[in-house]
Amino acid sequence: MDGNDLVRSVKAVGTVRGLRAVRSALRRRRTDARGLPARGPERARVPGQVRAAEPRPGGGLVRFARAELEVRVTVGGAVFLGWDGAGPEPSYALAGPAPEPDARAVLEPDTDDGWRVVSERVTVAVSRHGAVEVRTPGGVVLRRELPPRWWEPVEGGPGRWALRSELAADARVFGLGGRAAGPRLRDGVYRLWNTDPGGAFAPGDDPLYITMPVQLVVADGGTHLAFYDNTWDGRVRLREGVEGAGSGHDRPGHSELRMEGGPVRCWVVTGTPARVLRGWAALTGAPAVPPSWALGPQHARWGFGSESEVRRVVAGYREHGLPLSALHLDIDHYDAHQVFTVDRESFPDLPRLAKDLAEDGVRLVSIVDPAVKARRGNAVYESGLATGAFVRDARGEEVRGVVWPGECVYPDFTDAGAREWWGGLYQERLDQGFAGVWHDMNEPVSFAPFGDPTLPRSARHALEGRGGDHREAHNVYGLAMARAGYEGLRRLRPDDRPFLFSRSGWAGMQRYGGTWSGDVATGWPGLRASLALVLGLGLCGVPYSGPDVGGFTGSPSPELYLRWFQLASRLPFFRTHSALRAGRREPWEFGPDVLEHARVALEERERLRPYFMTLAQLARLTGAPYVRPVWWGGPGDRALRDCEDAFLLGDALLVAPVFEPGAVRRAVRLPRGRWYDAATGEPHEGPGQVVLDAPLSRIPVLARAGSVIPVRGERGEVELEVWAPVAGRTGGGIVVRDAGDGWGTPKVERFTTRLARGRVVVERVTAEGTTRELGYPVRVRGGVQ
Repeated sequence: MDGNDLVRSVKAVGTVRGLRAVRSALRRRRTDARGLPARGPERARVPGQVRAAEPRPGGGLVRFARAELEVRVTVGGAVFLGWDGAGPEPSYALAGPAPEPDARAVLEPDTDDGWRVVSERVTVAVSRHGAVEVRTPGGVVLRRELPPRWWEPVEGGPGRWALRSELAADARVFGLGGRAAGPRLRDGVYRLWNTDPGGAFAPGDDPLYITMPVQLVVADGGTHLAFYDNTWDGRVRLREGVEGAGSGHDRPGHSELRMEGGPVRCWVVTGTPARVLRGWAALTGAPAVPPSWALGPQHARWGFGSESEVRRVVAGYREHGLPLSALHLDIDHYDAHQVFTVDRESFPDLPRLAKDLAEDGVRLVSIVDPAVKARRGNAVYESGLATGAFVRDARGEEVRGVVWPGECVYPDFTDAGAREWWGGLYQERLDQGFAGVWHDMNEPVSFAPFGDPTLPRSARHALEGRGGDHREAHNVYGLAMARAGYEGLRRLRPDDRPFLFSRSGWAGMQRYGGTWSGDVATGWPGLRASLALVLGLGLCGVPYSGPDVGGFTGSPSPELYLRWFQLASRLPFFRTHSALRAGRREPWEFGPDVLEHARVALEERERLRPYFMTLAQLARLTGAPYVRPVWWGGPGDRALRDCEDAFLLGDALLVAPVFEPGAVRRAVRLPRGRWYDAATGEPHEGPGQVVLDAPLSRIPVLARAGSVIPVRGERGEVELEVWAPVAGRTGGGIVVRDAGDGWGTPKVERFTTRLARGRVVVERVTAEGTTRELGYPVRVRGGVQ
């Protein structure tokens, strides 16, 4: 640490808090020096030559000279690979017990002294030196894992390891959690360590709040997902391949994973993108369905300051005729930033405020940070001490850091008892009238002038009774906190679906809710990063997410704000949010033109609310994200694989946001089929590229020919918007109506469309066949040709 570090720290969090952060960082270094022994000399190891093999259900165990590999194909077609006794469990990612092995898949000898497992959907071949190939049933190699390499301390302790993979020369890699530079991940190094970037971030910043060792790879030969089930710190180095232009001398793509410890184990899921995400959801859990109101527009600000300001903002939405579903209170509503308290001077009667807003259709949502002020007399601190809930160091002393309330301690969410205690605290939030919660600062964060702003790596965690330290627990801290909050809300309000979203998390976090962009920088690059984050997280199994409209810390121009607003209105989580010093984010603050155009976007969002609910339910049933890359239905189209500035909303709509200042037209890459301009009804044929008008009043949106979209009619009823199919082709759609904000089973209805004698025919699919008794009004759009 030098003087510049100290100055930056003080400027970032204030003089007193900055000095506390310096002391905390120094204390953390001393704690790690005591608690983490030096690695010392290391011994390198590779598997060596194959020695024997033992068949087991779904595959078997292949023994090498210095390692062993378990290969297992499950009944769903997912492949598990585990080295040196690493099994599928225990795992924070899996939703329950590992899937059953496929009894039909048998380990058998392969050529050149190797072994293979052949199943209906995938073949796994193991070479005599420990390389593993995952192949399609037709023999196309999707992924080739070279033999792993370990570096193990001679004196004992966790060993580092590296695993290098070869991909097809034309492969494109997506995922790795929330990456601002995505959604396609180009050549570079990506860290696997959940991190608060410390202020606003831009596309070049990495890592961010949610990192996952999840790669979704798309190539001509097929699509697959690879998940390395290891929560330790690591780095992924990617290098795209180069095709030999017909010469046959292709250079494969490469992925190298280096981890600081933990097991070497991997899951691979193959198939179409839809099948891959379905298989991934089967492993890690169905996404939680938000309550219906959480699919509407929401508003937040760090620094409302008072109940009167909250009422003023809500009244402004009503006076301007703008819909609003929820309003979020940030840490300024707490008493001195202490979680589960209320500043009584600024909010003298919070339950009354919540009741008044609810009568107007607006729910209150509360921020919840994990850090607890370490002060005697603080009720949460006292009860946590009595429960033994807080993270401690190797000597049994509380681990302390500095966050907004000052010196704080941290619950150990990897302990079941601590989760139950923490979940019970949400009763206070419910008593205050809050309808949902948002988890923040849960990477976890401890302000620091240098290094990672987190807990000591030597801090001790329960890890579900296994015991371990923060090196293993860090990346799942936010996930475990989300579990604590979600399960607590379910116990406290068993009849209501919880609304919870979290800034940090890990693979499987979709079981408990969604996320948002965090403190994305205000600017056109931040706008582009907003879409990259949503697309990338969706391909990692987290379908409910969205950005802070306008960016968090800066002051957007009216044009930038409007383009951000238009994009966000077509994303799952739609929230305006900012720091007070960054300026207000209410639409009327940007002038009458922006207000009118924002009203149009809000009204269209409300009109599409039944479609968003259908997508939410389909995500639960199939794992498919609401927001999908344009190559979703045609991953073989290379031009679509490289398209990063548009997306599909479900199967029916293609959305093309505007990312450049001053643009009033933009090029749009279309997937195969006919697409109608939703504003003009003009048809366009894909695949190919078209140039569409993009005036300030709207962004281009196209509807797939033949699609059936549930929308809200003028009187609030659900009706079917049908886009005319192409002659000789059929279309269709799915409608899933919400059964209320509880746990009722929603009804899934399927519809088909076709042309008959120049007229559009819409039919509902039943167990007996089809019927023209639809149960909904129908409005046909698009020309009939």
